[in-house]
Amino acid sequence: MADLIADPFRAARLILLLRRQGIRDDAVLAAMETVDRGVFAAPSLGDLAYEDTVLPIPCGQIIPKPVVVAQLLGALKASPGKEDRILLVGAGSGYMTALLAQIGRHVWAIDRYQRLVTETRAKLHELKVENVSLTHADGLQGWSAHKPFDRILLTGAVSAIPEALTAQLAKDGALVAPVNNDDGRQVIRRLGADGQEKDYAILEPLPELRKGRSAQL
Repeated sequence: MADLIADPFRAARLILLLRRQGIRDDAVLAAMETVDRGVFAAPSLGDLAYEDTVLPIPCGQIIPKPVVVAQLLGALKASPGKEDRILLVGAGSGYMTALLAQIGRHVWAIDRYQRLVTETRAKLHELKVENVSLTHADGLQGWSAHKPFDRILLTGAVSAIPEALTAQLAKDGALVAPVNNDDGRQVIRRLGADGQEKDYAILEPLPELRKGRSAQL
């Protein structure tokens, strides 16, 4: 896993930036200090990997700003000790997948784009990240073969949280998703299996997740 490790100086600077923006979750900060964001972006973007900026990836997708990534992971409130079974909807380039692999026991990650699944699988294998399973599918339908999940995280926005996903939560589980409210604002919503909701501010809105599985990419 040596190639996964971030540059210590630049990683420390990023963590300081995140702390200044209110990120306090030690498990999240430790994962983001460990995982090199640049590994999951185009080589030409390496100089931007430790900046608080969006990075483009194939299929018209993005790696969100680090502070937004940290906000999503913080709202997830994963159990200490890498105990959680986690479902990730929107694997993207693999960055969020790799972070969750540092936090949870096992990560089941879904993406609607075959290219991203193929490239992410190869990258994580190369980096020897072994507690991850990936599939090319409609993430908004979840991955029922491996339910129940202790945590479910969506990396893109929805107007309403799909019942297909909440039905796959464990008894004490929780789902986190960026949600577009009727008033046009986007929030990070944490929904417990017991139906309790809590909204958190998001520093920069995320694009919507698209339904279905892409047949072309």
